[in-house]
Amino acid sequence: MKLVPAALAILLAGSLTALAHDVPTEVAKSPPPGAFKAVSSLVKLPDFLPGMGQLFVDPASLPGGPFLAYDHDGALVSTIYMLPVKDLNPDKRFEDLAAPGGNVDHVDVYYNAGHPGVEEPHVHVVLWHVAAADEAKVAQ
Repeated sequence: MKLVPAALAILLAGSLTALAHDVPTEVAKSPPPGAFKAVSSLVKLPDFLPGMGQLFVDPASLPGGPFLAYDHDGALVSTIYMLPVKDLNPDKRFEDLAAPGGNVDHVDVYYNAGHPGVEEPHVHVVLWHVAAADEAKVAQ
């Protein structure tokens, strides 16, 4: 089970150049425009999740995302995808994972057993738009 997230991280790390682009002003601060809704208004989760931030998603893109994550000051910190473990196989491809939040500094991939909104086991693919030291902005 540990090999799947590691392999996905290596694959995504090699794709960072393709993911990087400038931060659009409309998503730089919360709340984002258009179809994006606060995740806490869609499922039973708190407004702010330590380690992730305040999440917004277009409900039509559930369960995978992208989810836009903001710090306590409303600044965008990451774009998150939630990919079902059952789909992590040779027959399924995850191409063109957009980074609507802009340039990607680094990527984290980790397993989650499930939570409200995405109940099945999945991996979080976190495209960080801030330096690793700035992840502390969403730690608490």
